[in-house]
Amino acid sequence: MPIDPRKQLIRDLPKAELHIHIEGSLEPEMMFSLAQRNGVELPYANVEAIREAYQFNCLQDFLDLYYQGMSVLQTRQDFYDLTWAYLQRCREDNVVHTEIFFDPQGHTGRGIEFDTVFEGIWSALQDGEHELGISSRVIMCFLRHLDQDDAFATLEQAGPYLDRITGVGLDSSEVGHPPSKFFAVFEQAGQMGLKRVAHAGEEGPPEYIYEAVDGLQVDRIDHGNRALEDHLLVQRLAELKLPLTVCPQSNLRLAVVPDMKAHPIRTMLAAGLKVTVNSDDPAYFGGYMNDNFNALVDATDLSADEIIKLVRNSFKASFLDKHAKLAHLKTVQAILGH
Repeated sequence: MPIDPRKQLIRDLPKAELHIHIEGSLEPEMMFSLAQRNGVELPYANVEAIREAYQFNCLQDFLDLYYQGMSVLQTRQDFYDLTWAYLQRCREDNVVHTEIFFDPQGHTGRGIEFDTVFEGIWSALQDGEHELGISSRVIMCFLRHLDQDDAFATLEQAGPYLDRITGVGLDSSEVGHPPSKFFAVFEQAGQMGLKRVAHAGEEGPPEYIYEAVDGLQVDRIDHGNRALEDHLLVQRLAELKLPLTVCPQSNLRLAVVPDMKAHPIRTMLAAGLKVTVNSDDPAYFGGYMNDNFNALVDATDLSADEIIKLVRNSFKASFLDKHAKLAHLKTVQAILGH
């Protein structure tokens, strides 16, 4: 059967990924392998048992498993291998630029040194640029279920590495942990020249998006689906051209949408929102970048023009400099032939 031309377009176009938790790319096979390598006992007999456990009905169920999976990551080599495996998937999907999140508190809180985590990730990203031609940025996320003092301590720990860290983010359990908990640490991060992003409006209400925009002064909103419940908020986000990093398969697996046919991405585009497609935690949610695009094609009849718009948005919303953005956009134009 011939491939849908829209799916061929997805394959052909270079893309940027702006919402990927590197710990969320830990595939069951690697989890089991690292557990054996590091002598970590998992409550699973084999890889298939781990895969069967990758079933959840809400964000918290997922996070419980996510943090358990982190326990196998212990050495610099582990973090290198994790990141390198993700970059191989980027190459397969023609992702030429990625801006990855990492959660230092999820590791330092269990006795792993910040240096071990960061240098393992960073060395893989450097090899990815040199060997695969994939550029990258690193965004350090604060865990919102912890307090702001812990976030400040993490920002201080990151001091020696800030010349290689582009921005800070906010992730983990959203409901009950509004962005307002972190206004002061985000203000300091901004004063230090760091970009700011935050998860808001995935499970949390539209008010969390207002707080992220007005209080955290974010450069991007991660997810942002629930903005559609407030037409004034939609209008404001459109006027600000504030990017939203949307993650379709994540939305489905975490019951943010009841099925993929109900995904609002086309509504968001029609409303003038600067949305992008991303994979979030691909090992847990069943797909990397192209899988997310293809799922939208199958379920929502995403058009070629909408695909092109989403791809262009991915570069425009990135933290690349204007010359790099322009170069990528010119490549997209050249492939389209107009």
